[in-house]
Amino acid sequence: MKLELEGRVAMVTGSGRGIGRSIASVLACGLGAKVAVLDRDYEHALEVADEIECGAKGFRIDVTDQAAIEACVEEVERDLGPIEVLVNNAGITRDNLLARLSEEQWDQVLDVNLKGAYFTMKAVSRGMIKRRSGRIINIASVVGLVGNKGQTNYAASKAGLIGLSKAAAKELASRNIRVNVVAPGFIDTDMTAALPAEARSALSAQIALGRLGTPEDVAAAVAFLASDAASYITGQVIVVDGGMVM
Repeated sequence: MKLELEGRVAMVTGSGRGIGRSIASVLACGLGAKVAVLDRDYEHALEVADEIECGAKGFRIDVTDQAAIEACVEEVERDLGPIEVLVNNAGITRDNLLARLSEEQWDQVLDVNLKGAYFTMKAVSRGMIKRRSGRIINIASVVGLVGNKGQTNYAASKAGLIGLSKAAAKELASRNIRVNVVAPGFIDTDMTAALPAEARSALSAQIALGRLGTPEDVAAAVAFLASDAASYITGQVIVVDGGMVM
C-alpha cells in the first residue's frame, strides 16, 4: 500500500526545527499533505514552511495556552482545510536531579509536554469526531518507558503522554480516529551534535545498531502511522531507538 496523504491537512506542533521540522517535511513533500507548521517561534515556523514549499504554511502557537490553540486550529482549518492528521511534537527539557528540581522546572515541562498535547488533542478531535475520521500521533520518548537520571519531570511528562494516548485511542476508536505514539531514543539533533566526541561515542555504544538516530528515522515512523497503511493500528507505542531499549 502506498504511503500518501495527498491533499489532506496535517498539523505538526513544535515543527520549527529538529524532529518536528523533518516530520513536517516528510508529510508535505513525501506524502503530499498540506502541512500547518506550528511553532512558538513564528519566524522558525515561516522559515520551515518556506523551505518545504509543498503546500506548507507557518503558524505561531503556544501549546500551553488553550484559547490560543483553539484559535489556531480555527485559523488552520480556515486557511488549509479540515485537519485530518495531528502530530504533537512540541516539547522541552528542564533537567535536574530530583532533589534539586524546582517546582517551576516541573511545571514548565509538564505544561508543554503533557498539558499542551491534551489541549491540542481536545481542540482538533472535535472536528475529527464530527467527520468520523482522523489520525493523532504523539511524540513521546523512550525515557517515558524506562526513565532517566536527572529527568524525572521529562520522564513523567512522556509517560503521561503515553497514558493519555492509550486512553484517547479507546475513546475515539468508535469515531474512526486512531491515536498512536512514537517514542524516539537518542536522535542526532542540534543538542546531541554539540556533545564532545567521547560523549557521542558513549551514547552510540548503548544502541544495538551502533549509531544515533536521525530526525528522518522518526519522521518515517510518523508517516507510516499517519497513512492508510496503518489503518488497523491504534493505541500503540512505536519505539524508534535503534535497539537501545528492548
